Amino acid sequence: MVRRVGILGGTFDPVHIGHLRGALEVAELFALDEVRLVPSARPPHRERPQVSADDRLAMVRCAVEGVPPLTVDDRELHRERPSYTIDTLESLRSELAADDQLFLVLGWDAFCGLPSWHRWEELLLHCHLLVLQRPDADVEAPDALRNLLAARSVSDPQALCGPGGQIAFVWQTPLEISATQLRERLAQGRSIRFLVPDAVLAYIQAHGLYPASP
Repeated sequence: MVRRVGILGGTFDPVHIGHLRGALEVAELFALDEVRLVPSARPPHRERPQVSADDRLAMVRCAVEGVPPLTVDDRELHRERPSYTIDTLESLRSELAADDQLFLVLGWDAFCGLPSWHRWEELLLHCHLLVLQRPDADVEAPDALRNLLAARSVSDPQALCGPGGQIAFVWQTPLEISATQLRERLAQGRSIRFLVPDAVLAYIQAHGLYPASP
């Protein structure tokens, strides 16, 4: 049987319902066997996370517990160098059968930033790209991606075939939420209940993460 595995990376600082809802919608739409949430240790394009890798990993584990097919993959946290997605894909692909399908899930902003990623031209050698878009998104892709989209994108996400090599756009439920906003609310002493799973909120409170500014 061909396995279908999704990958959603991020700092998850903290993980929130936007991450989880996007992952779950992709899993349902593509009948994925699992979607792995992959916390990054040292993301090369972002500031260092506010809380430790151990705490971010623990929050993601709390978030996905009892929510199949969402799982956690901690391989990037064991690297001492920056977290490059191409390294993660190569590692995952080596563990899968040749015919298994691998789907890298990206938000629109991350997709538009692909030309700045390490060895970004090689991503499609290992996976399909699933780009999450909100119905109100109207931003054009950068010029550096125009030829790639012309050659590799499919109009029907269900038409993706083979282990990798294609790009599909997937409409997602619009949830205006970001980890940055959550950290700002916590710094102001405001509640983030119902924006993160209860188990994640309990972990944040129990471990004194993201304390309010004096």
